[in-house]
Amino acid sequence: MHEELKALLAQMPDEQRVRIAGRDFWVGHLQGQPVVAVLSRIGKVAAAVTATVLLERFGVRAIVFSGVAGGLAPGVKVGDVVVATELLQHDMDASPLFPKHEVPLMGISRFTADAAISDALAAVAEEALRDPVALVGQGAVDEFGLHSPKVHRGLLISGDRFVSTAAESEALRRNLSDALAVEMEGAAVAQVCHDYGVPFAAMRTISDRADDEAHGDFARFVAEVASRYSLALASAWLARQPAT
Repeated sequence: MHEELKALLAQMPDEQRVRIAGRDFWVGHLQGQPVVAVLSRIGKVAAAVTATVLLERFGVRAIVFSGVAGGLAPGVKVGDVVVATELLQHDMDASPLFPKHEVPLMGISRFTADAAISDALAAVAEEALRDPVALVGQGAVDEFGLHSPKVHRGLLISGDRFVSTAAESEALRRNLSDALAVEMEGAAVAQVCHDYGVPFAAMRTISDRADDEAHGDFARFVAEVASRYSLALASAWLARQPAT
C-alpha cells in the first residue's frame, strides 16, 4: 500500500527512483542494508511482474512482502500479524486436468516460505506487539481494539478477489480449513521466487475479518496501523542482519 511505502521511504536516507514497467523502484538503504522498495500493485499478475523485475533487473537476494490481509481462522483478529509458512492460490483451479489449487505443470499447490527469514520476522513481530501503544499510539489501539495483538504462523492464501462477505470467507474456511488469512498477491510472488530459487517471506497485518465489514475504515487502518507495523517489523529485521 502507498502508506506503507511512504513510511519506509521516510527512513531511507539515500533512495533513488528507478522506473521500470510503469513502476517506481526505490533503491537505497534501510538500517544500513541495501534494499529495493516498491509497491507490488494489487492482484496476482501485477505482483508477479513486480517480483520478476526485482529479480531480473535488481538481482535481489530475497523478497520480503508486507501488507494487509483478511483474517479467516478463529482467533486471527484485527491488528494481529500473520507470518506465512506456506502460500496457496485459492482461485487456482485447472481441474479436472489437474487437482484443484495445484499450479499446472508444477505438481504443487503450496509454496513454502523461507524458514530462516520467516522465523526472524515472527520473532521481531512478537517483540513489537508486546507494546502496541508504543507501536501505533494509544488512539489507534483504542479505535481498532488492538489491546492484545498476536503473531500467527501458517497458511496464507491469495486470489484475485477482495473477499468481503461472510459467505465468501466461510466458503474459503470450508475448502481450506488451515488457512489463516486471505489476500491478493503473496502466493503469486512466492511462485515467482520458487521458480528463481530466491528466498521469500510474507508478513501480513490483519485489517479485517474478510466479512461484510471488511471495507469499513480500511484506508484509516492502513495509515494508522498497518504502515507502522510494516516499518517497525522490516526495520527491526534488517537491523539484525549482518553488515554487507
